[in-house]
Amino acid sequence: MTPEQRTEIEAAAWRTLVGHLQKRTDVQNIELMNMAGFCRNCMSRWMAHAAEAQGVDLTEPQARELIYGMTYDEWKGRYQQEATPEQLARYKQIGPDDTTD
Repeated sequence: MTPEQRTEIEAAAWRTLVGHLQKRTDVQNIELMNMAGFCRNCMSRWMAHAAEAQGVDLTEPQARELIYGMTYDEWKGRYQQEATPEQLARYKQIGPDDTTD
């Protein structure tokens, strides 16, 4: 596999993951954070940071819109549910993964 092929394959896998999460609006960010240590917002930050490293102007709100498939406020209004006390306690216990930034 060439480096270019690897990049194209990784990009295709990323697009598949983003599309999957756009369809799975029932999966809450806190669930992702508690189970995997990252969420849609982390992915948006990663995308904005990668763009910056390439000299591309992409703000975090713009990246969020690409990840969510709509504005973040629109997604929150349509799909975000109140976190349960158990979810919040778990999040507080494990904390965010510092490697996600």
